[in-house]
Amino acid sequence: MDASLKELAKLEKLVSNSNGAGKGKSLSISDSLDSLLVSLRDAKGRIQSGADSADTYTTLSKTVVSTRKDVDERQKEVYNSLARYGKALDKRFTVPLPSYSPLFASAESVAALERTIAQHFLRTGQFRTAEVFVEESGINVSPELQDNFAELHEIISSLRQNDIGPALEWAECNRSFLLFRSSPLEFYLHRSQYMRLLLANNDQAALIYAQTNLQRFYDGHAPEIQRLMNCMVFLPPSRLRGSPYADLTHPSLHSDLEPMFAKEYCANLGMSRQVPLRVVGDIGGGGALARIEKGRKVMRERKSEWSQADELPIEIPLGPENRYHSIFACPVSKEQSTEQNPPMMMSCGHVITRDSLQKLSKPGGHVKCPYCPQESQVSHALRVHF
Repeated sequence: MDASLKELAKLEKLVSNSNGAGKGKSLSISDSLDSLLVSLRDAKGRIQSGADSADTYTTLSKTVVSTRKDVDERQKEVYNSLARYGKALDKRFTVPLPSYSPLFASAESVAALERTIAQHFLRTGQFRTAEVFVEESGINVSPELQDNFAELHEIISSLRQNDIGPALEWAECNRSFLLFRSSPLEFYLHRSQYMRLLLANNDQAALIYAQTNLQRFYDGHAPEIQRLMNCMVFLPPSRLRGSPYADLTHPSLHSDLEPMFAKEYCANLGMSRQVPLRVVGDIGGGGALARIEKGRKVMRERKSEWSQADELPIEIPLGPENRYHSIFACPVSKEQSTEQNPPMMMSCGHVITRDSLQKLSKPGGHVKCPYCPQESQVSHALRVHF
């Protein structure tokens, strides 16, 4: 009797655990397991009360077999869905990813990867996850860096709540850095607050705010400030939204402050404006790696090689946020510009690369533009940054 009760207790516990794990996945399976759990408890009660155990076990055995068959039948839907999902992935990603030797074999590379993952968690505001990851991996992330990212997310949260105070305080403390980068962040923060006052029908307060905070930006933002002042002619806000200044009422005027602030804040820390690991997902997951591998495979079959080490033989489309280098191609040589061969603008305004400029130059430093009759001095050409 004791042995039978122990077996029933084990089975009851197993079904209970299975029930808890399956509740979130399938309601019908959960109901079947609940019904089986009730049958087990009833059988346990009958055995403890001294009822005929043979009949109880026979009935319980049939119930278990029936429930198992029912659950297996319903699980087929899950298996079919998984099979369809796998087929869809195979159709979408026709080229398998390349296989390389382990990239993180050394202790230094593993530490660099773990540090990048920790910074990714910090940058995205997952501070609890970052704390656990740092503790379990044993890497060293300075408390100062953790405090910096905590401050960043506090300021971003304030911006989402239409509070520019913390962001303005940071911008004022780092004004020299923003001026060096020619960043309009501080001006845009004040512009946002000014437009909020206008759209709240508080035009007098908006005018005072502009006189107090926007005057010192006039030299660098004169046309924008003039528009900000002129738009008051079209008040109230309902009329302003249908005026030539309607763009000043768009929500992006305020929502764009968040990525702009994050970009400047991270630049001040000497870090990328993009979130760590996201670039890997965007470029690799977006199909770039598959295209490169396909190109390598075709070239191996044709027994050919890439012409230059720093160029790709095929076009790899990337979003603007993932373009880090100049995309200028010289109209004369048809080669892409590099740091060693940058684009140069001649006095006439046409742009070619430095190598082409030198090849076209004549004795005495004169060069005739290949696109117009004008001649100029090679020394007068200016480097262009795209």
